[in-house]
Amino acid sequence: MAIDMPAHSPDTLEIRTRKKTIIPKGDNQIAFARHLFDKDISLGLGPAGTGKTYLAVTAAASKLIDGTVERLILSRPAVEAGERLGYLPGDMKDKVDPYMQPIYDALNDAFPSKQLAKLIEEKNIEIAPLAFMRGRTFHNAAVVLDEAQNATVMQMKMFLTRLGKGSTMAITGDPLQVDLPKGVESGLADAALKLRDVKEIGMVHFTYDDVVRHPLVKEILRAYSA
Repeated sequence: MAIDMPAHSPDTLEIRTRKKTIIPKGDNQIAFARHLFDKDISLGLGPAGTGKTYLAVTAAASKLIDGTVERLILSRPAVEAGERLGYLPGDMKDKVDPYMQPIYDALNDAFPSKQLAKLIEEKNIEIAPLAFMRGRTFHNAAVVLDEAQNATVMQMKMFLTRLGKGSTMAITGDPLQVDLPKGVESGLADAALKLRDVKEIGMVHFTYDDVVRHPLVKEILRAYSA
């Protein structure tokens, strides 16, 4: 699956995929993109609209394209679903796909639709809820955990310890937007605190100034946080 040019250009920090070239904007996006390629584990924390998920998924896709890894493992906690998953129609993929849509959106920007469908069918790309990660070890894979603020402390520990040889992990989320039941500590906030002094782990804290959606979004976020 090699391409003619490297998927990651260290000078310009371009992330090159099958469909487009992504150029990080702003100091925090550039720092996060650098960590995604230079560190085995990278954490991106901050508000919605800062490009955390998009950068993490497209960077993972570029690693698959240039052969750095053999597969992608993309996950989110399906917190909103809870036990209601069983009442939704369809198989497990049908039940969890709505919670994975932001990941699919980023993948659709990285791969042509037919190629993406084939990669998913052949298990080169796996998209699954966090609960499905228990008991596994990921070798030669780019692993992304999105909406990680909705992982519990034990789930986060479980996820981090899945890291195998030749693999990288990207963890993204907003510690201020936790959907866990009252009194349940967020695994993302806990991990950010426990791992802050581990030099081998890259960590970037995004702010409202990093929001790249409509200019009103950052003002809305500021208003609600106040």
